[in-house]
Amino acid sequence: MNRNIQLFSYSVIRLFPQLPSYLCTMQLTFTLDELPVVAEKFWQENDGKKVFSFHGNMGAGKTTFITALAKAKNVKNTISSPTYSIINEYGYDNGKIYHMDLYRLKDTEEAIQAGVEDALYSGNICLVEWPERAVELFPDDNVNVYLEVVNDSTRNISVK
Repeated sequence: MNRNIQLFSYSVIRLFPQLPSYLCTMQLTFTLDELPVVAEKFWQENDGKKVFSFHGNMGAGKTTFITALAKAKNVKNTISSPTYSIINEYGYDNGKIYHMDLYRLKDTEEAIQAGVEDALYSGNICLVEWPERAVELFPDDNVNVYLEVVNDSTRNISVK
């Protein structure tokens, strides 16, 4: 384990109460300045997993966190919110990452027509904002990520 991440693990990680710890594989409180280290830790803790659903209120930092995750995978493309495109595809050294934002979709049928189901079962990494719009499409091994605002520069994250 990288020494910086080790130090981060011991000095910055704090549990928070919204989900019982036995249900979570990772719980952190972090500042926006710590995002690169948190993103590396996230990938270490979730190695081999492919589909991630990001939950949180508007402005909780879902797109910002996903941007940090893509950068941690050395994505070379410009990373942007797929609010209007629904799905953005990014290349990285080991394949593709699909970044999806389902906020504008009305229902599961619209998600299928937009190609969400194909992306979710492609075998590539999928990072999905607003998954509640088409929850029926997600695989059983989907990883749920909950983001919560603490203050302007601090967030809580729970992964389950």
